[in-house]
Amino acid sequence: MKRIIDTEQVNLIGPRIKAARLAAGLSQKQLSERLELLAVYTCRGSISRIEHGKRAVTDIEIAGIAKILQVSPNELFGWEDGEASGQ
Repeated sequence: MKRIIDTEQVNLIGPRIKAARLAAGLSQKQLSERLELLAVYTCRGSISRIEHGKRAVTDIEIAGIAKILQVSPNELFGWEDGEASGQ
């Protein structure tokens, strides 16, 4: 099956996660530790790979990251209001 996006990048939200993490004043290690408190086990190295688009992100990770960084998942995807629902 051919990929929809023909690049080496395996996620679209990594750079936005990094920007939100930095805006929240957290290191990758701190984000990893806070995710662990939510039973979302993502090591610091995985967060680095996510931010650089080298690792896919699960829905559980997106939910946990959004909660910790106090942003919506839509914001992490760069979706405007209504865009995700096709409005």
